[in-house]
Amino acid sequence: MSAPTTQAVEHLGSPLGLGEPAPRLSWRLPEGTRTQTAYRIRAEFGGAVHDSDWVESAGTVLEAWPFDPVGSAQPVSWRVRVRTDRGESGWSAAASFETGLLAAGDWTASWIRPGEPDPLPQAPRPAYELRGRLAVRQPVRRARLYATAHGLYETFLDGVRVGDLELTPGYTHYSARVPVQAYDVTPLLRPGSVTWTALLSDGWFRGQVGIFRAVDQWGERTAFLAQLHVEYVDGTTEVFGTDAGWESRPSSLVRADLIDGVSDDQRATDAAGWRPVEPAGLGYETLFWSPAPPTRRIEELRPSSVVRRGDDRQLVDLGQNINGWVRLSNLGPAGGEVTLVHGEALDKDGDLTTDHLRPAVPFLPAPLPAGQVDRVVSAGRPGDVFEPRHTTHGFRYVTIEGHPDDLTPEDVTGVVVHTDMRRTGWFSCSDERINRLHEAAVWSFRDNACEIPTDCPHRERAGWTGDWQLYAPTAAFLYDVAGFSAKWLGDVAIEQWPDGTIANISPHGPAEGPNGPTAPLQGSAGWGDAVVIVPWELYRAYGDERILADLWPNMVRWVGRAERMAATGRHPGRTGPEAPHERYLWDTGFHWGEWLEPGNEVDDFGAFVAGDKSDVATAYFAHSAGLMARIAEVLDKPVESARYAELADRVTAAWRTEFLAADGTVRPATQANLARALTFGLIPEEAAPNAVAQLVGLVRAAGTHVGTGFLATPFLLPALAEHGEADLAYELLFQDGPPSWLHMIDRGATTVWERWNGIADDGTPHESLNHYSKGAVISFLHRHTAGLRPLDPAYRRFRVAPLPGGGLTAASAALESPHGRIESAWQLTGGRLLLEVVVPPGTTAEVVLPNGEADVVGPGRHTFTS
Repeated sequence: MSAPTTQAVEHLGSPLGLGEPAPRLSWRLPEGTRTQTAYRIRAEFGGAVHDSDWVESAGTVLEAWPFDPVGSAQPVSWRVRVRTDRGESGWSAAASFETGLLAAGDWTASWIRPGEPDPLPQAPRPAYELRGRLAVRQPVRRARLYATAHGLYETFLDGVRVGDLELTPGYTHYSARVPVQAYDVTPLLRPGSVTWTALLSDGWFRGQVGIFRAVDQWGERTAFLAQLHVEYVDGTTEVFGTDAGWESRPSSLVRADLIDGVSDDQRATDAAGWRPVEPAGLGYETLFWSPAPPTRRIEELRPSSVVRRGDDRQLVDLGQNINGWVRLSNLGPAGGEVTLVHGEALDKDGDLTTDHLRPAVPFLPAPLPAGQVDRVVSAGRPGDVFEPRHTTHGFRYVTIEGHPDDLTPEDVTGVVVHTDMRRTGWFSCSDERINRLHEAAVWSFRDNACEIPTDCPHRERAGWTGDWQLYAPTAAFLYDVAGFSAKWLGDVAIEQWPDGTIANISPHGPAEGPNGPTAPLQGSAGWGDAVVIVPWELYRAYGDERILADLWPNMVRWVGRAERMAATGRHPGRTGPEAPHERYLWDTGFHWGEWLEPGNEVDDFGAFVAGDKSDVATAYFAHSAGLMARIAEVLDKPVESARYAELADRVTAAWRTEFLAADGTVRPATQANLARALTFGLIPEEAAPNAVAQLVGLVRAAGTHVGTGFLATPFLLPALAEHGEADLAYELLFQDGPPSWLHMIDRGATTVWERWNGIADDGTPHESLNHYSKGAVISFLHRHTAGLRPLDPAYRRFRVAPLPGGGLTAASAALESPHGRIESAWQLTGGRLLLEVVVPPGTTAEVVLPNGEADVVGPGRHTFTS
C-alpha cells in the first residue's frame, strides 16, 4: 500500500515562520483507502527524532501535535504513516516547517525610524531607504532574516531583493498586532562585507486608508525592525539587527501611497544624502506570525490592445479587470515624465473614465479623488523598467500620458497581485455565458483578496464584514481561505468594542472607530454577524474547531449586544403599548438592511439611517443565535447550547409574530425577505408553500428579474430550487435583461459589479465594477447545478445531488477538499443523465439522482445513470 500524501501544518504546506509551537497536522490517505484506524508521526527537531507511536484515531485533518512544543526558529521535518482497512502504510515523504521568533526575548534588534524633517512632511510622502552594514565571517550553513515594519517594507542584501513577498508586513490593526515575515537568505550571504538595505513607505500604517482616506491612523512615524540569524559551517552563530548605526535617506519613490499611487524619479539620487536613523523606542509585544499565506505577484497579463487616443495619450486594455499594477519596459528619454492613470471603465467616447471611482462619503463635503495614478521620470538608461512598488490598483485600462513612442503590448505587462491562496474549486458547464459569469466572480474574489477581504480594489479597499460573511462560503469552495480568514477574524476580534459592537469594517483606524464620526453607524446586523457566520463556515469547510473556540467570546458579546438592544430599545416609529414579542425584536441601532436592493435607491441618507430595518436585523439575530447553539454543541458547551437554542426560538417567534401573516406570507413583501426567511428556517413548515408561492409571485411581478441586494442574493436561487421551483431559479440565472447577472456579462464585465445597474444604458459606470458580493450566486452552480455539498465538516461525508436545468446539457465541478479531490460531472444525452462522481480516500458520498434514486458510496470513481 502506498503512503499518505499532501501533508500540511495549520492549513499551510511548508511554512517558514510559523507562529504556533504545537501546530496541528493534516494529511491525505493513500488512494483506495476507506478508513483510517490509527496514525503515527515521526518528527525531527532540536537535534533529536521524536516518535508519537501509534495514535488510535480516524482523523486526518488538523490532528493535535503529539510532542512537546517546538522552540523559536526551529526547523522541523515530519512524516506520517497510517493503519487503514487495507493494512499499514509506509512512511510518507518528509514535510517541513519552521517556527518564527515566538517570544519577545528572542529579539535583540531595535526598531529604527528614517531621519525625517521636522516638522514632518505632509502626505503624500516619499519612501525612505535604510542602510546598514555587516561582516560575514565565514561560509554560511543557514541564514534566516526576520522583518516587519510600521509601514510597508522591502529588504535587500547587497542589492538583491530578499524574498518574493509584496506589501509586507500586511494590513492589520497595527496598535495591537504587527505581522512578522521570515526569509531564507542562505544563498544571499558570502564571507565578507554585506550592505543590508530596506525600502520603507507609509503603507496602511500612516498612508491613506479606510472610507475617509485618513492618514496617520496608527502613527505619524514609520519604523523598521529586522534581525538576521546566521549559522556558520563550523556550527557557530551570529545575530545581526537594525540598530542606531543604520542610515537613511529619501528614495527615488518621491511619493508612495497605496491608493494615490507612486512617483518614481529614476535619475541619480544624492549619494551624500544619508543621515543617521532615529531610535523608535518600540517593543516587541505586538509582534505576531500571521496564519495567512503571504501576498505575491500571482500572474502576468499581456494587453489585448494598446492604441493612441490623442497626441499625448495611449490607452492600454488588459482585457481583464485586475488588482495589481503595470510594468513598463520602455521609459523613453532621460528626464521625460510618463503618467499612468488606472481605471476599470471607458466613457461613451472610448476614453478612460475614473469619475465613478470617486467615493461620495457621508460627513465629507465633496467626493474623494479617484487616485490610482503612477508617475515615472526616466533616467534614460537602456533596459530600465518601471514597476510600481508599495501600491496597488484596481483596473482593466491604463492611460499612459507623456510617452513619445508608440507603445506595443510587449512594452506593457499587467501584474496580478493578491494573497497567494491555494486554488481548490472549479466549475464549468455547457453554457459559455455561465462559465464567464463564474470566471468573473472568481476574478472579483482574487482582486479583493489582497491581504484582507475587501469590498473593491480601488474606491474604498475596505474589509466590510457583511461582504465577507456572505461570500465566505463561495470563496471556501474556490480557494483555501482558512488562514486568510483566520488572520482577518483576529483583527475583527481585537477591534470589537466593549459593548459587543462589531465594526462594519475591519481592520480600521481611529477615524472609523468608537470615537470617529461613523460610530453611530457601526454594528449593523448582517455585517457584525460575520463574527459568528464566518467561523462557522470555516468549520464546515475545513473542520477547524479552534476557530470556533477562539471567536466564541466575541460571538457571545455580539449576540449579547443584539439581545440587549432588542430588550431595552424600541424604534421611535412604533406606537401604542409594547407587545411581549418586541423584547426579541431588534429594531434599534443602525442597520444597512438589504443594501442596494433594486428600485430602493438611497436618495436621503438621513432618512435611510432612521428607517426601521427590524425585518432584516431580527432575522440575523435569530440566525446567529441558532448558529451559536450549534457551535456550543461542537465545543462541548451543553448549557450554552441550550441557552442559545432557546434564544433562537424566542427571536424566531418574535420575527413570525411581526413579519409572518396568518396565511403564511411575509411582510414587507420582498424577494430578499422571503429568500432569507426560507434559508434561515424562519418560516414554519406548514407555511412554507404559501411563502414560496409569494416569492414566486414577486419574481414574476418583477419580470423574472432578481430583486435582492447585498445580503440575500446568495439565498435567492437556492431558496427557489430547494422548494420545488428549480425551473424559476434557472430562469433567473439565465435572465439577461437588467437587473441580472448575465446583463453584466453581456455588457462586457470581467468582474462582478457592486450595483445591478453598474453601467447605465448610456454607458456611464456607477460605483465599483469589481465587487464579489453579487458573485456569490456561483455557489448555486457548485452546490446545486453540480450538486456538491458537505454533510460533515471538511467534507468527511458529502452529498452529490446534481440539478440539471436551464437548458444545460453538461456541468462539472471539482473540489480539493481537506481529504482529497471530489468531482461531480454530468451530461444529458438522449434524455438520460450520466453522472460521474469521484470520492476521495477516507470519505463517503451520498449520491442523489434527479429522479430521487440514492446511494451511498465510498472512495473511488463511480458512474450513475438516470
